[in-house]
Amino acid sequence: MIVAPVLFALAFALAAPQKHDSVHVRGISRDTTLAVISTAAGGALRADVVLPLIGGTVSATSNGRWKVEAPGVSFTLVDGIPFATMQDGPIPLAAAPILRNGALLLPLQILSDIVPRIGNRVLWDASTRELRVFRNLAKGPSVAPPPPEQRAVKTVATPIAAPSSRTPAAPRRRLVVVDAGHGGVDPGMHGPIGQRTSLYEKDITLAVAKKLARELESRGASVLMTRTSDTLIALGDRGKIANAAKGDLFISIHVNAANLNWKDPAGARGFETYFLAEAKTEDERRVAKMENEVVRFESSGGPAAEEGLGFILKDMAQNEQLRESSDLAQTIQSRLKHIHPGPSRGVKQAGFMVLNTAFMPSVLVEIGFGTNPSEASYIGADAGQRTIAVAVAEAAMEYLAHYQRRVTGTSSLQDPPK
Repeated sequence: MIVAPVLFALAFALAAPQKHDSVHVRGISRDTTLAVISTAAGGALRADVVLPLIGGTVSATSNGRWKVEAPGVSFTLVDGIPFATMQDGPIPLAAAPILRNGALLLPLQILSDIVPRIGNRVLWDASTRELRVFRNLAKGPSVAPPPPEQRAVKTVATPIAAPSSRTPAAPRRRLVVVDAGHGGVDPGMHGPIGQRTSLYEKDITLAVAKKLARELESRGASVLMTRTSDTLIALGDRGKIANAAKGDLFISIHVNAANLNWKDPAGARGFETYFLAEAKTEDERRVAKMENEVVRFESSGGPAAEEGLGFILKDMAQNEQLRESSDLAQTIQSRLKHIHPGPSRGVKQAGFMVLNTAFMPSVLVEIGFGTNPSEASYIGADAGQRTIAVAVAEAAMEYLAHYQRRVTGTSSLQDPPK
């Protein structure tokens, strides 16, 4: 599967346009709000307006043909044709680009499920209709303002001054990649036991992941989410997204489920945090098998759960990622035990496919048992989700501070200027 066929898709919304629709772009030298252009196919944005904001360009090559270039990718678009032509061949698009008054319009629907698969520091938040562009992708403060039809009522200057030749670049903020487990056609677990199904794992993980992202950002970290909507992302792609973005931490959020063969499955409670290693117990293997089952929804079927694990662990050990992941898991578990109504089930290890390809300290957090009525109520409520998000965010920042002190002897969570 080609992971990044249409990088320009990063700039648009996944949802259908709404009344008074607009896209707010944040993270460049000036915050900008772009009005969505109405077309017969729905809302659209001008390619020559949005692409420069993420470091890309668009140019006409012949009548009705356009070449799009962005960091790491180049392809051709044709007016009215729902395909992007790359070196490897044509890639189907969710909607066709449109030529209007000499300008190429890119429909919002063209994004579909592409955005979460792109491994770059651009984040689309559908709930706030906000595009967050990490500064290293923008070409700089010289980007021309949008044309009148794309301008909103105002643009808002950010308090961070744009770097100049006489001002050293600001240190990079630590990047935490937040992964909401399951999604799309894969609902994950459902529960609670003995009651009408009211909780699906994919919904809980996304809600908690969004809250965790906000809590991390409020504490000074940068955040990239592997998905921000109800869409399926391949397990192998999630770690690749984190690697391409040069993440510092990878945190995958999940909901646990009891084995129905247990003596009292509905009574199972508690939270646990995993890192990637050979499973030591039958229960660790059970949880890994449950979370790895998503591969049946993937077109390729995915690799075997334990395929290549020995090699990966050897490489991780050489880079001390195994120990760091264990430390991160312990820090998260310690924070959660102070706020969670269920018991701590401890730090555990297993061969989770979602952690296989993330080459950084990486953990999978089972925030509770959705099969338990009381715990399902807790993790399904906004207050419970927020409390969990705060605890995990504080744990992540605590770990990063400790790591920084071990490595550099300083307490700054930002990398020193190079």
